Amino acid sequence: MRLTLALAFLASAVAFPQNPSSIMPRASGTDPAEVRRLVEAGVLPRAKLDDLERAAKDREDQATLDRLLYGSVTVEELTIDQAQEMVAAAERLVARRKTELDRTRALVDAGAVARTELTAYLLDYDQCRRTLDLATSRARLLHELAEMARVELSIEAIPEAPQQEWKPMERFDGDGIFTQRSFNQIELAFEREFGKPLPVSARGETAVHRMLGYDHRGRVDVALNPDQPEGVWLREHLEQLRIPYYAFRAAIPGKSTAPHIHMGPPSTRLRAAD
Repeated sequence: MRLTLALAFLASAVAFPQNPSSIMPRASGTDPAEVRRLVEAGVLPRAKLDDLERAAKDREDQATLDRLLYGSVTVEELTIDQAQEMVAAAERLVARRKTELDRTRALVDAGAVARTELTAYLLDYDQCRRTLDLATSRARLLHELAEMARVELSIEAIPEAPQQEWKPMERFDGDGIFTQRSFNQIELAFEREFGKPLPVSARGETAVHRMLGYDHRGRVDVALNPDQPEGVWLREHLEQLRIPYYAFRAAIPGKSTAPHIHMGPPSTRLRAAD
């Protein structure tokens, strides 16, 4: 897992408003059933009912984004289905904002409304596009976590290469116990050594690991190349503590998207009752 991707996601979450729906069209509060009756009676134009139906769809999609993108659900708790639902909601909002923008632009070109009327629609469309970018980035991060989890689950299938050959994966079977206390000590030691936080990409149990049927509790994944200075230091530190680890040196097609270090014993199968 690339640390830059996770940091980019966090930076985007800070940069974007937490409630972009504040600039989206609001429902007028009119009863849709009453409006439909008046439209069918020819009292109101069909456009009035269309506006109410669009507003209802906006509220539904915005509720999805408030829950999955701007809510308390972390990327480790997000499931693949929820990620797809989140992106789809953002895409629908963009499509509706684009339709409204194009319609207003046509009216401006025809001289029916002032050009200044475009400003609000342009801002609304731009905000929805940025929300879609954020949702897409979060879904991509989840897929990379899933790929990282899959390679961890297939480590036993990777043949051991001869000592003189480059190894895509290396394991250390220490007899120490990896606990929260030892992890805290490792974090502090890393920060003292390099002046920055340990780039953790998955801590303990995640929705991805549960989906794959594996127990990742008591394990931690770190987005470090095992051969870069920070990765070498971490591996040596783990070996001094006798803590087992797995070091992945490269992306493995269909299995891993990036180098990383898995701290703790290998993930085990979840029991049916878990």
